[in-house]
Amino acid sequence: MDAPEPDTPFAAVSAQTTKVGQIYQTYLDKSTPYITQRWSGTAFLFVLFGLRIIYAQGWYIVAYSLGIYLLNLFLAFLSPKFDPALEQDEGMEDGTAGGLPTKEEDEFRPFVRRLPEFKFWYSSTKAIAIGFFCCWFQMFDLPVFWPVLVVYWLILFCLTMRRQIQHMVKYRYVPFTVGKKSFRRSDK
Repeated sequence: MDAPEPDTPFAAVSAQTTKVGQIYQTYLDKSTPYITQRWSGTAFLFVLFGLRIIYAQGWYIVAYSLGIYLLNLFLAFLSPKFDPALEQDEGMEDGTAGGLPTKEEDEFRPFVRRLPEFKFWYSSTKAIAIGFFCCWFQMFDLPVFWPVLVVYWLILFCLTMRRQIQHMVKYRYVPFTVGKKSFRRSDK
């Protein structure tokens, strides 16, 4: 039995949009284990964006906005989901609220990011694609003195990373893992 015909053209468009969305989500789900390939594609897109900015000698506001957004995403990626500083401020020093251990006798809890790797990649890739798209339209090419934007972004990057590293040292967490340790058998 065939499905009944849609009542309006909007229902047909909605059905097709849903179908395309499901196919798109399927490909996103299949790409999850391929971390290196995903980030390589994002890096390639970022290089294309950079070449466009350099070659066109414009769209510095677009590049600056993208840089601020990517910095914000990176800080969320480095931050723990449950901030121990906020838990201590709220009087939850017994460690029952979850998060990172702050004392030697606290129970070990794995590092849980505020922004998971896949969402970090997905948001970064979308932002770079939008920035690349915007740098082809003259209305986004606002006249600015680009060295000021570069210096301001570098100062902002250094200050925020310094604060983040101080936070990591104070609460003793490392957001990166290199994988499970493997022990090799010696044949001596």
